[in-house]
Amino acid sequence: MKYKQEINTAFRNSIPVMMGYLVLGFAFGLLMASYQYAWYWTALMSIFIYAGALQFAAVGFFSAKLGMIDIAIASFFINIRQSFYGLSMLKKYAHTKWAKPYLIHALTDETYAVLTSMQVDPALSQKHYALFLSALNQGYWVLGSITGALFGTAVHFDTRGVAFSLTALFVVLTIEQYKAARNILPFAIGAVASILSLMLLGSDMLLGAIILSLLILFGLRSQIWRGAQHGA
Repeated sequence: MKYKQEINTAFRNSIPVMMGYLVLGFAFGLLMASYQYAWYWTALMSIFIYAGALQFAAVGFFSAKLGMIDIAIASFFINIRQSFYGLSMLKKYAHTKWAKPYLIHALTDETYAVLTSMQVDPALSQKHYALFLSALNQGYWVLGSITGALFGTAVHFDTRGVAFSLTALFVVLTIEQYKAARNILPFAIGAVASILSLMLLGSDMLLGAIILSLLILFGLRSQIWRGAQHGA
């Protein structure tokens, strides 16, 4: 089969995401069912929006009957972090041609983390590897959300605590990032920036933490580069 190696590598590297997306997608489906939305609305959101945290927030937006402008502004700030790391994929996706629109659509936090942390044989087609990985990850999310919606329609279910699976997934991916980089400095910068932003901004700390982390990373880029070279 053509691209068999790319598919196998993408599947192996997608397993950590699968564990999180099936569970978290299931929780999203349950939430949609609890608001009496039909299962196909859940499927359409997971296919065409596919934004994780924004999908959970969107349920609240709809129930509160927010206007389109309010939803657009809130969505912008929830997902603005992707603008920062998306820029780093411009070179990697430069020659993906027809696959580029979907690769951009499917570039979630977790897919980005896997693409930048997992070692891949350079002999493989990087375009098709990224495409299969992105499609597999979205497939897990869609499958989990539809299953949750169907289950929630039939059975009442308490979803408290299920969303912690996303936190656990990020912990696993952070460990993989460290194992690939072997440099503690970027992670220490992220931790310090997050703590400072939490102290100064409270629950609105996400954007502040990202900006502060980037400023510090740019300021210390030479030290980080030397650490990466030493770790390699």
